[in-house]
Formats: sequence, C-alpha cells, structure tokens
Amino acid sequence: MVLKSFVEVHPDSHFPIQNLPYGVFKTESDSVPRPGVAIGDYVLDLSVIALAGLFDGPYLRNSDCFNQPNLNKFLGLGRPAWKEARVTLQKLLSAKEPILRDNASLRQKALLPMGNVQMLLPIAIGDYTDFFASKHHAKNCGIIFRGPENPINPNWFHIPIAYHGRASSIVISGTDIVRPRGQGHPAANSLPYFGPSRKLDFELEMAAVVGPGNELGNPVDVNEAVDHIFGLILMNDWSARDIQAWEYVPLGPFLGKSFGTTISPWIVTLDALEPFASDAPEQNPRPLPYLVEKESKNYDISVQVSIIPDGQEHEYIVTRSNFKHLYWTITQQLAHHTINGCNLRPGDLLGTGTISGPEPESYGCLLELTWNGQKPLSLGGTTRTFLEDGDEVIFTGCCKGDGYNIGFGKCSGRILPSPP
Repeated sequence: MVLKSFVEVHPDSHFPIQNLPYGVFKTESDSVPRPGVAIGDYVLDLSVIALAGLFDGPYLRNSDCFNQPNLNKFLGLGRPAWKEARVTLQKLLSAKEPILRDNASLRQKALLPMGNVQMLLPIAIGDYTDFFASKHHAKNCGIIFRGPENPINPNWFHIPIAYHGRASSIVISGTDIVRPRGQGHPAANSLPYFGPSRKLDFELEMAAVVGPGNELGNPVDVNEAVDHIFGLILMNDWSARDIQAWEYVPLGPFLGKSFGTTISPWIVTLDALEPFASDAPEQNPRPLPYLVEKESKNYDISVQVSIIPDGQEHEYIVTRSNFKHLYWTITQQLAHHTINGCNLRPGDLLGTGTISGPEPESYGCLLELTWNGQKPLSLGGTTRTFLEDGDEVIFTGCCKGDGYNIGFGKCSGRILPSPP
C-alpha cells in the first residue's frame, strides 16, 4: 500500500512522504535558524512539532535536538533516533492521521510554504574530506594528464584516495562563487601565469553526512560504517583546473579547490534511499581485509548538470550520470578514513569525488566533457570549454520509485568575476 500524505504533493515532486529530507531554515519574520523536513512544497518546522510534544518516543522525548541552529545534535544521536523521527514524521504527515491534519492552528504554525523560507547550511561542518571514488573519472583524468599507457596509479585500486578540503568555504545552494585567482603553468621559459583562473570547472559530486563519530584511535569497522552515515547531499566541488594542475605535485589540491564548494540544502537519509540500494561494482583486485564488506552497495541515484550561460535564460543539460557508478562505496570511504585512528565528528562531510559514468555523455566535469578544452560544448548558440563569468551551474539528483520520487532539490551557483 502506497503511503500518502494529507499535504498535497505533486507527482513530480522531489519531496513526497517517502523522502522527508532534513534541512535548516529561517523566515523573514523569525530569523532564528531551526531544523525542518521537506514535504511537497512545504517545510515542516520540527521545532514546532517538538514544542507540541509530538516526538514522544524514548530517544527524542526529552531531547532539544530540534531546537538547535543546525542538525549536528540530532546527527549525533544515531540511527535509533533517526528511525524514531522518521516513523513519527511519516505518521504525523500521513493522510490517515488527524493530529496535525485536523489541527488548523498547529498546521499553520508547522507547515510553511517553501517560498517563504530561506534555506541555510543544514550542519556545522567541522571537517570536509573529498574522495576520488570514480574509476571512470580517475581513468579519464589520468589519460588527459599522463597519457593512456597507465592512466590510473596502482595504489588507486587498493585504497580510497582522498584529500582534506576546506570546510570554511562550503556554501549553501544559490550562493555566488567568485572566480579565483592563482598561479598557472608557465609557458616556455617564462614565469608562472598569475591572474583569474582560465579553466574554472564544476565537479558533479555527492557527499555523505557523518552522524555519530568515533573516538580518536578507534577505527570504524567497514561493516558498521553505515551506522555512522546519516544521509547524502548534492555537492559541487568547484575546481580551477589551471591552478590545480600547477600546484598539485607533490602535495595535492590546495587553492584550486578551496575557494568554494556548494552543497544542496536537503539531506536525504539513508533510510529513504534504502529502496534504491544497488550492488556496487566488482572490485579487482580484492581490497585488503579491512575494506571487504559483507554487503557492498551503492544507490541508484540519477544525477545531472545543467548550465545557464551568461545572458541567457535557458538551461542546457550537459551531463547525466549515476551514483551507482562509484567504485569505492561511502562505507568503505568512511572506514578507510578512520583506519589510522582519525576521529570523525557529527556534521563532517565526505565528498565522493566526481561521479563520472562510462560514456562521454555521463562524464562529471568540463575537464572530461571537453577533454581539457579540446572539444567545446555547444550551448544554444554559444560554446564552452570551461565556465565563464555569469554562468550558472545547476545540479539535480533523483531516485525513481513506484509512483514517487526521492529527490535532493537542487545545488546551484553562479560565477562572479574575479576582483580587480
């Protein structure tokens, strides 16, 4: 039997009762940030639901986790509390439950039109790690920069490669991104180029949101890692390819990445994604024992990127890919992150790295789509090799269920020119 809400939800909506993703918002009349869940075209204010005493289970009854400016306290409570909240909210919002449906005063306070709220960063992000988990992306980048003989370094097949990103420059969807300045490769015997990036790119990623962390020195077992992951968000890890190419040897990404990372406002829980679990790709060679999972799974999440070129209104889809293409799973990523004893904390982000598929139309960044500028994209009368000032990039992601969607909303940002 299909679960239905008393809140009207359009069939194409990303936010049916089967989803209920979490975010943080404020209103014009009340600027206090507080948690909510998305249902149709509305945000359910969880602080109002908590104040009404409707979270009455053992984990949430006496908790103030929904009277916080972010979701970190709720994330730290762990999976039993998350499941309790989901069961409670699905019951309250169901068509058959009168508690909220028939209480006009409570309904008016608790259900706010999305157009009347401002979405904020849903979590306080202490640390951010970006992985390199797509075999197709790793292969393409290797061919572009090193040639086709040995495009993927041997260690990549044994270890989930990652770098430590910059949490302070993570911004919410809709935030403008200023074109970064930095050094690029010198031409011939000249000095390195310095100035605005000439190869500004997007990276189609998703990120796992960490729930309960682990103590310093105490790694997380790969088969228990799922209990440390609350859910997934869309993420655009903007990249200045020219700056990155000049700086990344020998220590990896720095200024080419740290100028901005955009995330979507809604965290979709792993519980909502469970019906869309799929087998992860076969890993050959077999990982070392600490990375071998009893059940190795990804999720069937279709993701796409559109660009609105500067001065235009039309969106042009430039790529379609899928989360299920990732070689290293999010649970392997988390387990490997902690194997040296590193302690994760609630609200940490683990980016997947660029999600590229096997076909050219599924590549997850302009570096691959234009083959480092050699094959320009046609966008309605104009072309692009890399992003130009005024361009807006929009990510969306969605799972297709039986009569409903599980979606992530959108993750967007527009490029502003470098300062003079």
